[in-house]
Amino acid sequence: MDNAELKDQVRELRAQGRSPKEIARALKVPPSVVAPLVREIAAETTAGGGTSELVGCWINVGWSAGLGVDPALGWSDEAPESGADGMVCVLVARRHSWDRMEVSGYLADVFCLGVRNAIGPQIMDDRELARFREYFFGEYAGWQEAPYELARHLVLGSVDHARTLGFEPHEDFGPVADALGKWEGGSAITFGRDGRPFYLEQPGDDANKVLRTLRRTLSDDDFDYVTGGR
Repeated sequence: MDNAELKDQVRELRAQGRSPKEIARALKVPPSVVAPLVREIAAETTAGGGTSELVGCWINVGWSAGLGVDPALGWSDEAPESGADGMVCVLVARRHSWDRMEVSGYLADVFCLGVRNAIGPQIMDDRELARFREYFFGEYAGWQEAPYELARHLVLGSVDHARTLGFEPHEDFGPVADALGKWEGGSAITFGRDGRPFYLEQPGDDANKVLRTLRRTLSDDDFDYVTGGR
């Protein structure tokens, strides 16, 4: 199967509401092959004036803890003391058809590593989105509606910040990056915990690798970390 034929099959399956991972399984190819084709198809849609309508954005309460945010922007946090530990979940829904939406989710480490994980795009109706939203924010004290620009500055800004420290976003970020629009850089948010890179080890992390990466660009006096038993 040549690349053009594969792309046509990916386009057809995307039109059916299949996620990139589902497409990869259906076509028996690696997700790393499907992801750039999904991005190309999305870019073609945008170039043709087909940018999908934004339905809504949501973030976990406590998103602002430790971050520098200009109050003049009006980006409120309904529970700033809820203890999110620098982990921010963002959910974005765009119109896919008259009764369905394309939903993309992001887990951003806004203190250090940037986008740790991502999910989607997944096609859902209103009921499915409501159920998924409860699941997606289940580990947090709650969620709130968010301005689109806040979602963009949190997720894409955290990617920029992490790259200055030597970290790239999770491989699943590529297929959902377009949901946040074109990014010119320059986030209005100051990342890091109180302005300093702070690494908090999470299950499944290779903490030694993270610390080695940080030490390539920073001295030990320039960042903070908690590993092991904390």
